[in-house]
Amino acid sequence: MDPPSSAAERMRMYRKRRRNGLHCVQVLLHETEIDGLVNKGHLRRERRGNREAIEFALGIFVCHELGLPPQDET
Repeated sequence: MDPPSSAAERMRMYRKRRRNGLHCVQVLLHETEIDGLVNKGHLRRERRGNREAIEFALGIFVCHELGLPPQDET
């Protein structure tokens, strides 16, 4: 059996996120906002250029500010 195409894999991940109640949004962050994530301890300084690390840190920050437990992104 052939591996799933990238489009099929994206759709599979989209459906899985939706089942888990997750929504994907695009957010533009200024460098100073990324620095804020570092200063608050949500992001390590050496990872400030890593998109996945920033996305994760932003998710932790949002949960913290809303008083919610961190969510699993899978």
